[in-house]
Amino acid sequence: MNKIKKERAQSISLIEQDQPPLTEIHFYRSNEKPYGVFSNLFRRAIAFEGVEFPTAEHAYQAGKARKEAVRKWILSAPTPSLVAMAAHGLYTWDIVPNWSKIKFDRMREVLRAKYTQHEDLRTLLLSTGEARLVESCRTDNPVNRTWGEVKGKGLNMLGVLLMEIRTELRQAEKLTARKKKVQVRGKAARQENKLAEVN
Repeated sequence: MNKIKKERAQSISLIEQDQPPLTEIHFYRSNEKPYGVFSNLFRRAIAFEGVEFPTAEHAYQAGKARKEAVRKWILSAPTPSLVAMAAHGLYTWDIVPNWSKIKFDRMREVLRAKYTQHEDLRTLLLSTGEARLVESCRTDNPVNRTWGEVKGKGLNMLGVLLMEIRTELRQAEKLTARKKKVQVRGKAARQENKLAEVN
């Protein structure tokens, strides 16, 4: 079994275990089981804006650069954490002008792509129920206090956006279930009508 299939099987087996619901789930490192998948550094390719990116971090940071050459330079970093470091080190004139206004919307779209394209990740996210999701950062700096929390302080925007996506996915599942019920009822009614016509 290849590595991705093995990780998917482990994630699903953890979900299936009977455990009381958690009220808060902390994550940070992408290799921590099972919730490391919530990290943007978790290695799972996503298709976004017509491009396949190796991680959500790559897809997010690709939108930060104003010039294509700078974007390519950021994305050439060998690891997701170095992609983030390269993007954080950009000069102001290399960043798209409205980045501070659009970055949360971009992250939301990246996360939507990640969790709609990978069933195992979607299943794990939905399995968190109503738990508060928190990116628990170790190093205190403005970026970590924006996207996560450091010692309980911070905006935790990655966690907030993940919870938004979780709600969207749950609503989409309910809508799909309702549509299936309507289709089944419609099919049953058509069959009854056919039987009535025959008799």
